[in-house]
Amino acid sequence: MSLKSNLHNLKEKYKGTKIAPAFNALHTFLYLPNEITHNGTHIKAADDLKRTMNTVIMAMVPCLIFGMFNAGYQHHLALGTIESAQGFLGASFWSWDNLLIGMWKVLPLVVVSYGVGLAIEFVFAIIKGHEVEEGYLVTGMLVPLIVPVDLPLWMLAVAVAFGVVIGKEVFGGTGMNILNPALTVRAFLFFAYPTWMSGDKVWVHGAVERAGTADAISGETILGSYAQNNSVIYDYWDMFWGIIPGSVGETSKFLIILGALFLIFTKIGSWRIIVSTLVGALCMGLIFNGVVDAGWISSSSKFFGLMSVPFWQHLVIGSILFGAVFMATDPVTAAQTNKGKCIYGFLIGFISIMIRVFNPAYPEGVFLAILLMNVFAPTIDHYVVQGNVKKRMNRLKVKTA
Repeated sequence: MSLKSNLHNLKEKYKGTKIAPAFNALHTFLYLPNEITHNGTHIKAADDLKRTMNTVIMAMVPCLIFGMFNAGYQHHLALGTIESAQGFLGASFWSWDNLLIGMWKVLPLVVVSYGVGLAIEFVFAIIKGHEVEEGYLVTGMLVPLIVPVDLPLWMLAVAVAFGVVIGKEVFGGTGMNILNPALTVRAFLFFAYPTWMSGDKVWVHGAVERAGTADAISGETILGSYAQNNSVIYDYWDMFWGIIPGSVGETSKFLIILGALFLIFTKIGSWRIIVSTLVGALCMGLIFNGVVDAGWISSSSKFFGLMSVPFWQHLVIGSILFGAVFMATDPVTAAQTNKGKCIYGFLIGFISIMIRVFNPAYPEGVFLAILLMNVFAPTIDHYVVQGNVKKRMNRLKVKTA
């Protein structure tokens, strides 16, 4: 008897019981649902929540694979066993040694993220007696991409449990949450375990273990260097291709751009949010550049380094691009109206660069900016809708006058 037949029999056996949602979720995950619409529908389409989530995952898979290679590459580069001059196209980057190290460190993060998150989803589905939604499929992939490669697995498990329960389930589950669950996980890690989420010892595999020794590994990021008023330590093309230390999936701007184009083409991601986020970041960068050019801030100030960064470079350093493409566009927590999406995205980019500059201890503010705007997204939509209603009422008064 096939697996599909066994699952179908289990569904029928436990139909109407508390445990039924678990079997239904497993059956739906592996196969198409048996239930289809027949009559009374206005629009029939092939897309559903699972297909939408799978599309986003496909856009992130290249970032995941690249992150595995980069994890091994940065490790060997820090040890001095390979030369950095070969760069992105060199054989030293695309070697099996780099991939094996990356898989050894990254895949456990993926397994823990999905294992803990889906287990909690199943438990809540059984307790509440509702179906298991596929919303965590994307969150489970996002979480490993936005953390350092050496993050202890038990910390990740605790953070995922917090993010799923507090950031999602307490609001009613998929479609009801006001905070992005993956960013809630990141925020919990940052505030609960700050030494594992910032500094120049967390971004390269092996740096933490060697801290304090003669052969200590340093993995300072470009943002960390600017925050200390140091000079540029990486080539701009290396920053674009992603051959730099950083979170697992956030370094390659090239692959993130390809993912953005794919999401826009499939109409899963909102181009209004992505573009307006980048425009907001550029505007804030231009303002800071103007402050520096006008001489209103001393070169000895702790804010000078990041203020003096050319405004366009803010898009290729840090995680602003990753956040704009994969985080800000979350359809549940983002604004829903077209004008609201533009306002929502602009404020995310604007506030991200502001936090980045004014927080030298942790010079990255994308996740905080997105979480903040998640809270205000309904308010933005409310005033956009009320503005449209007021305009229509005014037009109606003119016509009836």
